[in-house]
Amino acid sequence: AVAGGWRAGRARRRRRQGRGEEEEEDDDEEEGEGGPGTEAVLRRLREARDDLLSSGFWAASAGAMRAPLSGPAEPPARCVCYGLGRFGRCPAARYQLAFLLLLLDELRVPPARCALFDPAFSAREAKALRALGLCLLPENEEGKHDVEGAATLFYMVHCGKALYNNLLWSNWSPAALSKLVIIGNSFRGIEERLLSRILERDYSYIAKVLKGVEEVALPSHPRYLDTFNDTSVHWFPLDKLQELSPEVWDFVEEPMYQDCEDLEIIRKGEE
Repeated sequence: AVAGGWRAGRARRRRRQGRGEEEEEDDDEEEGEGGPGTEAVLRRLREARDDLLSSGFWAASAGAMRAPLSGPAEPPARCVCYGLGRFGRCPAARYQLAFLLLLLDELRVPPARCALFDPAFSAREAKALRALGLCLLPENEEGKHDVEGAATLFYMVHCGKALYNNLLWSNWSPAALSKLVIIGNSFRGIEERLLSRILERDYSYIAKVLKGVEEVALPSHPRYLDTFNDTSVHWFPLDKLQELSPEVWDFVEEPMYQDCEDLEIIRKGEE
């Protein structure tokens, strides 16, 4: 999807307060959102892809994902990505985007069948995504995306719990959930970290699906501990979903989060 001819842009680095990752600033930034800055972003993205390949992390991850992505269920034919972040500045977000592009290639999903949304994207980043052949969702769905019967991969690394909960609610039936593959925060980890009463009150769809989901963790790598930590591939075998109590599927009230103290997502209209 990416051609050569990217021109290197000069960059300086700064350490983000309170987080163990570097953030870059483009010296080209004063030139506006034009070509040079976009080319620099694409060049850094290619470097991130090469790092993932040379480190062995991509090969190990592809092996871990092979079973859920190529098992008896229909393989994903399209992709939705939420919460990627400022990949033009943040190395972690850039590695996550490079990983996504490698994954699309592995699944033979054309970039045009992958749609992304993050309210933080700059105009330059949006231009870079379009140059890669990717699509941008026109509005903030808050994760409420109905797959409408199409096998879909959701790439949601380090997203807020409400996004996963909203996505499950939007596809709350065995037939629809069996079409989902989610790469994102470990559901087992969410269960372990949250008090059960908080999980059931604020994120009831995550709580109810725990007995119907399978997950496998991405491998650990010292270079990408902050980038892909706590990340798993989740899928929902139809036979496991059908074993759940019928009452599980009766409650389909839209999540409102009225009592949630730390929602972790940007609501529609708050961008």
